[in-house]
Amino acid sequence: MAYNARKETNEVEIKQKKDLKDLTPEEIVKELDKYIIGQDQAKRAVAIALRNRWRRQQVPPELREEITPNNIILIGPTGVGKTEIARRLAKLANAPFVKVEASKFTEVGYVGRDVESMIRELVDIAVNMVRMEKMEEIKDRAKELAEERLLDILLPRKKRKRYSENEEFENEYEDDEMTQTREKLRKQLREGKLDQRTIEIEVSSQPMPGMQILGPFPVDDFAMTMQDLIENVIPKRYKKRRMTIAEARNYLIQEEAQKLIDMEAVIREAIRRVENLGIVFIDEIDKIANPGGYTVGPDVSREGVQRDLLPIIEGSNVMTKYGIVKTDHILFIAAGAFHVAKPSDLIPELQGRFPIRVELNPLTEEDFVKILTLPENALIKQYKALLETEGVEIEFTDEAIREIAHYAAEVNEQLENIGARRLQTVMTTLLEDILFDAPKLKGQKILITKEFVQEKLSAIVKDRDLSRYIL
Repeated sequence: MAYNARKETNEVEIKQKKDLKDLTPEEIVKELDKYIIGQDQAKRAVAIALRNRWRRQQVPPELREEITPNNIILIGPTGVGKTEIARRLAKLANAPFVKVEASKFTEVGYVGRDVESMIRELVDIAVNMVRMEKMEEIKDRAKELAEERLLDILLPRKKRKRYSENEEFENEYEDDEMTQTREKLRKQLREGKLDQRTIEIEVSSQPMPGMQILGPFPVDDFAMTMQDLIENVIPKRYKKRRMTIAEARNYLIQEEAQKLIDMEAVIREAIRRVENLGIVFIDEIDKIANPGGYTVGPDVSREGVQRDLLPIIEGSNVMTKYGIVKTDHILFIAAGAFHVAKPSDLIPELQGRFPIRVELNPLTEEDFVKILTLPENALIKQYKALLETEGVEIEFTDEAIREIAHYAAEVNEQLENIGARRLQTVMTTLLEDILFDAPKLKGQKILITKEFVQEKLSAIVKDRDLSRYIL
């Protein structure tokens, strides 16, 4: 069993290495270009960091442990693509990814999240990721077993005594008539003809749902771990529940899949991925910097958090409910606007753990035009798809798109600059009436022109107070 588990893990490692090998820095940048406009320097930096993960796996084992990831700080205003770059990078590498906000942490010993919780969260995500992959692999077998259980409910097997020369024993067997009936039911099940029939099955009932550990305080990671331990010790309760066959099939498939999955192998693979491929994105790191370096009294949410972050980013062992996880080779990507503070306001030790610093450029009107049209998830493509569900076809002229970009850039300049997120508010305001009346407009084709955009947005943009509330 142990040998098979190791073999399985090695096969996954080989597959992962092959996938990373195919992702050259140039290919990574091309993939990021599909979703993120501009920011070429940032894309190059994260592409090199990801490629270095594959390179590290190719070096001799004695040197491999000495090669640490080059953590990155992305510097730039909100809405320019910092989070999206990190998220898309993790998706490309099929790596566990977690986004946390530095401002939500407090120094150990004070009320608030402790920094180790980000690693525990990352492991939870990795376990779920691997579990879903395993479930996909055994879904056909789980469907077969679930089907047999449904047939047993619809047509229980008969037990009859059979005799041999030496002993009497009980054995399940079916006569030809029952076999034929069972196969007819199987055919009807697969064709969905029995989906609405109601049956009764046993379902597990979790003991003490939503119970709270440690009194009236918020449920933290320790409390959640204790709850998991208690639920594992207390036997599961079962209750009978009536549901349709369609609902019962889905429930039984999940139940059978859980039985087929080797959770020990899942946890081993999840921890391996976290330690070698995990990515932690720490947003708002500028909020825990101390401008000027002056403090009065205990600074539990700034310098205290930085000192707690330091050992995790340098490399330490973090206890999780799945076991100990080493953070030495997790890639940390930090981001912040740094309007007030500067990266040099972070404590020197933490600065040293982020050797790569990349400044992202503010988005221009031309960038907004590209964001509206070029990415695979471009806003105009999204709104077209949404209205197509109502049978409404909508088209934008080139002049209209440029006018939308112009207004978004103008509002960002007049008010707070929120980057590409401004396009979402502008588009929602522009198309509000069409989105509301879409069910009545079925079968129509609507053309959005420059004049239409000006009519909808010009008055709002010119009135600074109105635009502050609407845009």
